[in-house]
Amino acid sequence: MARPAWTCSPSAMTEWESPDYEPALPVSEKSNPLTRDMDRASAKCIVRMLQACDAQMFQGGTGTTYQRLLSEPVLEALTEVAKKVEHILKRPRDSLVVLSGCGTSGRLAFLVASTFNRALKELDHSLVYSYIIAGGDRALLSSQEAPEDDAQLGALSLQKVCEGQKSVLFIGISCGLSAPFVAGQLDFCLQHPEVFTPVLVGFNPTHQARDERIRGCSFTFRSVVRRMEELAKRRGAFLLNPAVGPEAVSGSSRMKGGSSTKILLEVVLSAAHAAAFADTPITPTGVRQHIRAHEEALEITYAQAEGIGALLEAAGQSLRRGGRLCYLGWGPLGTLGLMDASECVPTFGAGCEDVRGFISGGYTALNNNEGPLGPDFGIGHEDFLRQVLPSLSDRDIVLLLYTHADRVGQVAELARAVREKTSNVHAVYHQVNGHAAAAVQQDDINRLCLSSLKFTWPSPTAWELSTKLLLNAVSTGAHVLKGKIFQNHMVDVQVTNSKLYRRATRLLQKLSGCPESRCEEALLKAVYRVDELTADITSSDISEHTQAARSATKAVPLALICLLSDCSLLEAATRLQREPVVREAVEVCLS
Repeated sequence: MARPAWTCSPSAMTEWESPDYEPALPVSEKSNPLTRDMDRASAKCIVRMLQACDAQMFQGGTGTTYQRLLSEPVLEALTEVAKKVEHILKRPRDSLVVLSGCGTSGRLAFLVASTFNRALKELDHSLVYSYIIAGGDRALLSSQEAPEDDAQLGALSLQKVCEGQKSVLFIGISCGLSAPFVAGQLDFCLQHPEVFTPVLVGFNPTHQARDERIRGCSFTFRSVVRRMEELAKRRGAFLLNPAVGPEAVSGSSRMKGGSSTKILLEVVLSAAHAAAFADTPITPTGVRQHIRAHEEALEITYAQAEGIGALLEAAGQSLRRGGRLCYLGWGPLGTLGLMDASECVPTFGAGCEDVRGFISGGYTALNNNEGPLGPDFGIGHEDFLRQVLPSLSDRDIVLLLYTHADRVGQVAELARAVREKTSNVHAVYHQVNGHAAAAVQQDDINRLCLSSLKFTWPSPTAWELSTKLLLNAVSTGAHVLKGKIFQNHMVDVQVTNSKLYRRATRLLQKLSGCPESRCEEALLKAVYRVDELTADITSSDISEHTQAARSATKAVPLALICLLSDCSLLEAATRLQREPVVREAVEVCLS
């Protein structure tokens, strides 16, 4: 069936800002009007939709409803936080900058802390950046959703990292202002103002912070935010929470939320480093220029929309045929490949082998706190050669991710090995203007690959953001083409924490038109695989339901089919097996 064309209307770019648009939902959970029919779009249209959604990050507000990335209060807050980092860089003794988050937010905390610690090491300066991710280092490579709900664990992990420190700038990241793990850390900071200056990064206005009481605590995320707002009046705390618009796939904060997080953190730390080591004053004007440079990176990346669309189409074909998408990366681009792969399981209900990332140098290159994480977490190119290459076929797709600064000869050697197994190998390559080294090896890679996307930059600073945008587009679009999205909703999401459980219930209510109580009942039946709920199930709390959901596949699609057809779970499962594309299965129910 031909997929419809798509055009971006100016009204759709700003429709989400209306107070009447999905008023019950925070910005981070709203559906994006730009992507309403994403599940019917062609690969080319999907890329254009994602480009329009990403461009919303840099839009000015159309009214006074939301502050935006380039709003004056946001620029001023970024300036002040950068000055706090500069102070620590100049007086690093017993001082620390801690970046923390859950899921994608924690992975970006790790990536940014690693990048800027490397810069300090090159300057022979004391390392001042630490990271925390809910679930520990395994969460860098796989979904560890349950710890997000543990505020006490968050506080304990922060206390451990900061033991003996006298001055700590804590940057807690929660895109939806909702993660209990981060709320617990912020609360701990507020209890110890003599040591901690807390900074909250998120993308909802403060009145949309989650107001559900946190298990085992006397506070909510919103009450913590209110306390921070009072302290912010005296510059004892800071809130960096511009609205950047709804996600292309509703609630999938790995995308715009992750990109905006990376932008904010890099702007703050880059400005601080320039001030500490190059005597460049930190000003709102300078901060604005940093942000505009990231906007230019977005534009340069999507200037190759046609090539990205071709990659997306090829990846979608591989996944539809039961094949795999493998990222083989070098340096930070390899880390981004690992991150993108890890996010596909919880976001799309993908199999753990469907999308895999591998990095040259393995754990030595990753340089994570806990080191190697065991045989279930093989991430080096050697692991790829041993575990994946022998069974590689033309059903699979391999994407090489590297820059001119990497060992391009090594890239060519690996490309040859892959090419012996499959012709479906592609390259994404970044270089700086005027750099002509390794041209012979690059020509070899071009001949070996079905396609090569080359990005040329004035400096290396945009490589990471560009690669993140591209990988998000490829993996998201591939799963859309596989049928893992309904309209623009994560319908195959795993409900493994309270946030995802609530999101799934709301989604079922929206798509079925049934009351909330009936939707939650259908969800629980799908999680526990029963047609009648027992008293034990109905008396359990959400934490027990999310624990059970870890082993339940396709819970949300099954619940939706049951609600629309009033059928048994067995019949719903049979329908999904017959028609695995969720939207088409739903349309059969409605016909």
